[in-house]
Amino acid sequence: MTGNIKDRFFLNRSHTDLPVIKPFVLANGPGWQIENMVGLARNRSVGLALILILSSWLMIDAAYAQIQGDAGQTIFQTLVKWTPLMFWGPEGEFGGFILNIAVSFISMALGTFLGLWLGIGQVSKNSIIRRVSWSVTQLFRNSPWLVLLFYFMLLLPFSVKIGGQQIDIPGWTKATFALSLPIMANVSEIVRGAITSIPTAQWESAESLAFSRTQTLWKIILPQCIKRMIPPWMNWYCILTMSTPLISILGVNDGMTLTQNALAAEGRSEFLIPMYLWLMAWFFAYSYPIASLTRRLEQRYAIET
Repeated sequence: MTGNIKDRFFLNRSHTDLPVIKPFVLANGPGWQIENMVGLARNRSVGLALILILSSWLMIDAAYAQIQGDAGQTIFQTLVKWTPLMFWGPEGEFGGFILNIAVSFISMALGTFLGLWLGIGQVSKNSIIRRVSWSVTQLFRNSPWLVLLFYFMLLLPFSVKIGGQQIDIPGWTKATFALSLPIMANVSEIVRGAITSIPTAQWESAESLAFSRTQTLWKIILPQCIKRMIPPWMNWYCILTMSTPLISILGVNDGMTLTQNALAAEGRSEFLIPMYLWLMAWFFAYSYPIASLTRRLEQRYAIET
């Protein structure tokens, strides 16, 4: 065999001069680049197809609504009229679709911070900390999100007194805290799984170099866990964003609530499907790129790890 063929199939000889065939892998080679490019093109094609389907659906529903409705304001004029309210909320108030995004950001940040410590607690050597962390994780991981929203909406006060001044607590802040709890539990599981996926030999090697357990965890183990945790973390962010319309049931002025208000103001039931489809298109346009990036990161890290 020539040298090129030998290198290509990773054929080496051991000290006993017996051939050893290793798996055929071209790490970061041309094959990987071609596969990555094909996957990227396929993801873009799927995204464009979904956008075309969604746009066509919206156009057909709008035309049907106009045929069924009375003469006057068209559905497109109605969408133009109410889009600023649905997106930004009433003038001088924080609401609309932007509130959904803000709630998702804050809930994810708070849930990630709490989940990191809870996940570390699940791998603690202290049995009490480990059991308490596991119990809290399982409690909020297996609780319905809507039940948590109602529970904390009624449990937390509507206002607090600080220094003789009464400060009102907006409903969206309580909803944000309630949504952060199931995220905390799922991030805890992500952290625990990432830590336990690191080979135990690294813990033993760090111990042999006189590293403490805390130093090993923060300087050696957790940095390796980051790329393992990013794809599932992004996936849970998409799930959280899609779940934020649940807060409309509690009277929060998010995009769903303001869309309902716009429909009530118009008083035309034939506009219901196009207007809700318009709101759904915003969530799709925001979440699909994140989901697509998540798939690419999963493929990339699966190859590199």
